[in-house]
Amino acid sequence: MKVILMQDVEHLGEKGEIHEIADGYGRNYLIPQGMARVATDGAVKQLREEEKQQARKQAAKREQAVDLKDELESMQVVFSAKVGEENRIFGTVTTQQVAVELANRGFDIDRRDITLDEEIRTVGAYTARIQLHEGVEANLDLQVIPESG
Repeated sequence: MKVILMQDVEHLGEKGEIHEIADGYGRNYLIPQGMARVATDGAVKQLREEEKQQARKQAAKREQAVDLKDELESMQVVFSAKVGEENRIFGTVTTQQVAVELANRGFDIDRRDITLDEEIRTVGAYTARIQLHEGVEANLDLQVIPESG
């Protein structure tokens, strides 16, 4: 019996693959559990069409991420902070603060996608890496300046 896997099945294969299996295994376990369906000509054709649509969606998302990367890398985010001795700021600049500042500028980026190479505890220039899509990462310039007043 040929089946199309609807989800990853341990020791058999991954979602979307077509496998030849024992009739009883398919009829009594995989199909009733919703893990597979019979690989008819129509089902295979439908699977291929869904794969094409998914590939188009991923390509569009990647293209949007590349455009967003260009936009983010052309800007600089400035934070002002209270400063003590030796230009050390009180507290640190966190990924949450970077995400909030980007949200204020109209960018919806999750703080978990932002990585700081080092803790920001002094005045100066820093870089934050933002994971936008698989294989697309933007470098955002951060500037920390002393608060005036």
